[in-house]
Amino acid sequence: MKQSAIEAQHFGQMPDGRKTSLYTLKNANGIIVKITDFGATIVSIFTPDKNGFSDDITHGCNTLEGYLKGVPYFGATVGRYGNRIGNATFSLDGETYTLAKNNGPNTLHGGLIGFDKAIWKMVEMVEGEETSLSFSHVSPDGDEGFPGELSLEVTFTLTNDNELKIKYKGKTNKATVLNITNHSYFNLSDGSDIMAHQVKLYADKFLPVDSNIVPTGEMRWVKDTPFDFTDFHTIGERINDTSDEQIVLGEGYDHCFVITEQDNEGKLKQAATIYEPISGRMMEVFTTEPGMQFYTANHLDGSIIGKKGETYIYRSAFCVETQHFPDAPNQPDFPSTVLRPDETFNSITVYQFSIK
Repeated sequence: MKQSAIEAQHFGQMPDGRKTSLYTLKNANGIIVKITDFGATIVSIFTPDKNGFSDDITHGCNTLEGYLKGVPYFGATVGRYGNRIGNATFSLDGETYTLAKNNGPNTLHGGLIGFDKAIWKMVEMVEGEETSLSFSHVSPDGDEGFPGELSLEVTFTLTNDNELKIKYKGKTNKATVLNITNHSYFNLSDGSDIMAHQVKLYADKFLPVDSNIVPTGEMRWVKDTPFDFTDFHTIGERINDTSDEQIVLGEGYDHCFVITEQDNEGKLKQAATIYEPISGRMMEVFTTEPGMQFYTANHLDGSIIGKKGETYIYRSAFCVETQHFPDAPNQPDFPSTVLRPDETFNSITVYQFSIK
């Protein structure tokens, strides 16, 4: 079988003179994934449709300058805490930590300068039937208010089974909280609308939120609500059901779903299947995480110019952010996100692409 390959090129220069790179991974079936060390960010994923036409299925920018102008985490590795921590504060081992507020009263995706704005160090490239690229980053003690020096590694692997695997590994020298995820925005169609995408989520509960989009602590059954994707439904079918308070609060879907299979900690389980009937593209998501934020780009407004010169408009993409639960440091009934010095954080997420 034809081996996969990696190519590297200059991506852009930071205001302080540091240079960034763009790495292109290719597999034997024509899938192409482009990743930059700025934010350990997935810039592009090219996959074929049912007619053999290959197109980019993610939002992003052609150059570093586009990301520096400000984007809503397109493709980035986000942390130290992906999603929200309510009131930008939490307590751990009797000490209270105050974090940067960058989402109303909350901290979101790590704060003002999260992992998405760091230049990650490229540590390894492996070419073969499974082609991989590994980056590392050290977040110092007190970074954005979080305790402990955190050493993190993320590895992206593109396989000839048309899988993109993302593996995270972390160590800390002091007790901290960690919730890391990838924030790619996907659109499997050849157009701008995701409303006809068919979605199945392997989740029988979701986390209701308050007016600040922070979980209330409840885990609510999805049955008989617009959040029931246990069978396939289109995104657009119930996204505007304003009779449901949670749809109103999220301005659509912006909620963490509780993956049904919770008893195999550390094992991959299926979280989602998304199918777009016109293109025939299908994407399946597997993860070791207990939850997944399903977000329908409710805050894009057309002000960002994308890779093809088009503007990214309202609800032009969906996100499937595998993760622990938002605000878990303040919610004792949620699975713990505490990482201690004698522990190693490990997490795996797989996106598998196919045609139906």
